[in-house]
Amino acid sequence: MQRTLTVINALGLLLVVFSAAYLLPVITAVIYADYAILLDFLVAMVWTLAIGFLMWLLTRRSKGELSIRHGYLLVVTMWTAMPVFATIPLLLAIPGLSFTDAYFETMSAMTTTGATVLTGLDTLPPAINLWRHELQWVGGLGVIVLAVAVLPLLGIGGRQLFKAEMPGPMKSAGLTPRIADTARNLWVVYVAITLVCIGALKWAGMNWLDAVCHAFSAMGLGGFSTHDASVGYFDSPLIEFVMIAFMLFAVINFATHFLAWHSRSTRVYLQDAEARAALGLILASCFGIAFFLWWNGVYPDFLTALRHASFNVVSIGASSGFASVDYAQWPIFAPLWMLFVGCIAASSGSTGGGIKMIRTLVLVKQAGREFLKLLHPAVVDPMKIGGQVIANNIVFAVLGFIFLYFVTIATLTFVLLISGMDFISAFSAVLACVNNFGPGLGQVGPASNYAGLTGFQTWVCTFGMLVGRLEIFTVLILFTPHFWRR
Repeated sequence: MQRTLTVINALGLLLVVFSAAYLLPVITAVIYADYAILLDFLVAMVWTLAIGFLMWLLTRRSKGELSIRHGYLLVVTMWTAMPVFATIPLLLAIPGLSFTDAYFETMSAMTTTGATVLTGLDTLPPAINLWRHELQWVGGLGVIVLAVAVLPLLGIGGRQLFKAEMPGPMKSAGLTPRIADTARNLWVVYVAITLVCIGALKWAGMNWLDAVCHAFSAMGLGGFSTHDASVGYFDSPLIEFVMIAFMLFAVINFATHFLAWHSRSTRVYLQDAEARAALGLILASCFGIAFFLWWNGVYPDFLTALRHASFNVVSIGASSGFASVDYAQWPIFAPLWMLFVGCIAASSGSTGGGIKMIRTLVLVKQAGREFLKLLHPAVVDPMKIGGQVIANNIVFAVLGFIFLYFVTIATLTFVLLISGMDFISAFSAVLACVNNFGPGLGQVGPASNYAGLTGFQTWVCTFGMLVGRLEIFTVLILFTPHFWRR
């Protein structure tokens, strides 16, 4: 009971911190003199702040260090509760929007999935559009990481939370000896690159609102846009090039960015085996898909094919979800390959989703070890990636994760099929949600969105986004009997 009250106390503090996120859309509403929307955001801010403060006040005697078990519980509770509060301005500002759709939208934003149920994005109030994109930016590196940098000052340690939030084999342990310092350093890098991205997009031709919104989405690898036509609205090769560059930045482990900045050397990137593999796969796919499209006569020349292939392959491969054209109309190999790349290419410690490239490398290495074992049963062959030995317990954890990943994909696909969706729509929707890259194919393709789903289908996809964002173990462990035993 004491630990549960500690979770509630920590969640209350997180909500108090989260209430500050409303300040940016409040300022935007003032700038655009949209006082009705301003009132909506002030109401949302007050409700979030008041409930968070009340939760903290009633449990203030119970604050303390969280166990690993309760760290997982807090992370899942936070990632399900914060989107609830984030729906308030959407429900107040958009007539006819149901709570199911509003929650889907905010969960999509905070998990950086980029799937949307909204249409008429071009005419949404600027503050609402900014709010959607800010949620993606905050969710990109993880609200919990920001909280880890703040909570020690308030009397609650954060190491257990950080482990629950980043359950993958993230390479952040060597950044600083204290977890709060690590979180702050990652956010400094994140904010700095975002500011550069805003400036670059403004220089490339966007107005300030579009530049801020698309920079938030690009760095969070979220894929939301201020226009129904997504980045295709601008029809600008320069804007597409800038966004490609920053999406590739965001798909690399931010710990690697920090180490490169700290050492004032780009050699860090060359030494990161995961970054090399991720960028190599994505860039090779860009040229391969471009050649395939040109060869099949989709575009009249290779450069045009390369332009459209590069942007959309990088977007989906990095698990972002922007679109410059309706790639669902391409020969089926191209979009399916893009979805495949989106499942594995993002680095651990990046803002991307999916299996993560480090796990893919472990699987490839393990397959090679098995071949070697078949030929030489007595051989001792320790696994190495980037010169570092990978312990067998990590290999076993990766194998367990991959099993649960495919079981989750299959189960949610069958659930959507039972609900009446066609196979391509169901399978691609599950892939898009679990891997957090937004648009799929068929009913949920880049030229449409998730508005046509039933309420049940919407909640299935919402669950898929949560499971994918928290890398499966963190959510599913709550459904095991062992978690609730003393």
